Amino acid sequence: MTFSVTTKTGDRGTTSLGSGEIVNKDDARVMLYGTIDECQAALGLARSFCKNERTAGDIYFIEDYLFGVMAYFTECEGYPTPNPQIPDNMSSRIMDSIKEPKIFVRPGDSQCGAALHLARTIARRAERIATPLYREKKVEDDAFKFLNRLSDLIFVISLKVDEEENGAK
Repeated sequence: MTFSVTTKTGDRGTTSLGSGEIVNKDDARVMLYGTIDECQAALGLARSFCKNERTAGDIYFIEDYLFGVMAYFTECEGYPTPNPQIPDNMSSRIMDSIKEPKIFVRPGDSQCGAALHLARTIARRAERIATPLYREKKVEDDAFKFLNRLSDLIFVISLKVDEEENGAK
């Protein structure tokens, strides 16, 4: 079976959104869902290093959820994620299992934690890219809040991982 990864539709600097609208590749929406894609890849890297099965499952949940988030931002009608939200209990469940950091956190105490910090900073960049879209009312309140909370959630998981794997140096 042969398939092609090349569609050639982007050879002139344009791409299509999930809604079919043709936009430039540097359109803020394309930059936003591309940055979320980067965050998802960094989460996959983190999960590949993760030693705790339950924490790896939490990371996988976020990775999987980001598929729907990307679809939301590309305006894919009918996709199961109408407006992204962090599940209420996820962050608090993780927070309850870690100690509060007493110093500024420096990435690198574990491979998984370092990859999570990379994902966290990418999530922050996605939030910055979404800010003008939010001001222009092209991103809904809950979706913008999701982007802010996403980096917080990843940060909390990174603290948990470093504590589990190295006793939080």
